[in-house]
Amino acid sequence: MSSKAHLDKKQIPFIQALKFWLKLGFISFGGPAGQISIMHEELVERRRWISDKRFLHALNYTMLLPGPEAQQLATYIGWLMHGVRGGIIAGLLFVLPSFFILSILAWLYLTYGDLPLVQGILYGVKPAVVAIVLFAAFRIGKNVLKNPVLWLLAGLAFISIAILKVPFPYIVLGAGLMGWILRHVKSEWFIAAQQHHSSGELIADAIIGDQSPPPPHAEFTWARFLIHGLMGLLLIIFLFVGLSMAFGWQSVFSQMALFFTKAALVTFGGAYAVLPYVHQGGVEVYGWLTSPQMIDGLALGETTPGPLIMIVAFVGFVGGWTAELTNAVSAAWLAAAVATVFTFLPSFLFILVGGPLVEKTRDDIKFTAPLTAITAAVVGVILNLALFFSIHTFWPVGFDGNLEWAAVVLAVIAFFALYRLKMDVIILIVLSGLMGLMHQLII
Repeated sequence: MSSKAHLDKKQIPFIQALKFWLKLGFISFGGPAGQISIMHEELVERRRWISDKRFLHALNYTMLLPGPEAQQLATYIGWLMHGVRGGIIAGLLFVLPSFFILSILAWLYLTYGDLPLVQGILYGVKPAVVAIVLFAAFRIGKNVLKNPVLWLLAGLAFISIAILKVPFPYIVLGAGLMGWILRHVKSEWFIAAQQHHSSGELIADAIIGDQSPPPPHAEFTWARFLIHGLMGLLLIIFLFVGLSMAFGWQSVFSQMALFFTKAALVTFGGAYAVLPYVHQGGVEVYGWLTSPQMIDGLALGETTPGPLIMIVAFVGFVGGWTAELTNAVSAAWLAAAVATVFTFLPSFLFILVGGPLVEKTRDDIKFTAPLTAITAAVVGVILNLALFFSIHTFWPVGFDGNLEWAAVVLAVIAFFALYRLKMDVIILIVLSGLMGLMHQLII
């Protein structure tokens, strides 16, 4: 492919990209892995807008960042194709459908959640969530843990967070540092984990090919770097100050803005890695919701399109609902919006500011080795999350109570359905809910 074949708007019409991002917002089920698979199939294999190698390079960067990698990947590719407006539209359309759907589900949950019918459905859905998270750890581990060093990193991460209670950001930083150091010992440990089977034919036909130079807006300049960075920071500060002036520093809205900004900046490894941090803050520190509600929120999040990290909208909605303000519904919607905005704003900033720098790092082992080590550590963190959900699902009243054997059986069946039958997550959630309802009716 010649250098003239690099990206321009005539080759990838903006209106076609807009239609695709809108469609993606409504069909992106299956969590981060499913969403990334959809984008790869559509953009790399079918439409051939971007080569496999360029797609994976963008994915590597988003996996290194804190926050939702699938949404950031959509933002990055949208930005690479059509500049700032392309990135913003791709990122927004990835989030907005999920925000409205999940907020409506949260309202229904809070209004009708105590009904026996709903309780029976949730009884079956919660074990399915345990299986989904456990399967996520298995799937990522199978793709990433290619040698004993990476297995060791995953094991150390699990021990650190589950037993030693080391904060997650320190685990990520430690893993990245170990990857950076160990690449000097044997770089093959980290190169092997980055390999991906792809078709040379797809790469050759891609509009944004392996050898395509970056478009003008993707070339790094200090002026663009400083302008975009300053505008993003000023927007975050402006929104936060506005909330504090309108509702007070100690209001639930201001505290959510501060907390979810921090969550967006310190939680690496995607949605499953951010959940323990959000649980710790939302349940244990601020008391916006309970642990069972957190699990229910994750179950609802698994049934909606968009990034799984959109559970922050559920956390915000429940927190605003229970804040004992004059209008619970209005407070809930505002809190959900605050949680969502302050979670995703830094993601846009990372892409629009850091994208030009990332375009220079292709095939650089200095970049990929820390990423591979971090991804290995995230496997251990997700496994800890599965353990956390298992405890709250199988022993709902604590270890002093009885083990819910029916829930254990449902979790085993759900994992078998995912692993052997390759069952779609949405179908699994629906069937598990029906099985939970049948169990409740029988007993």
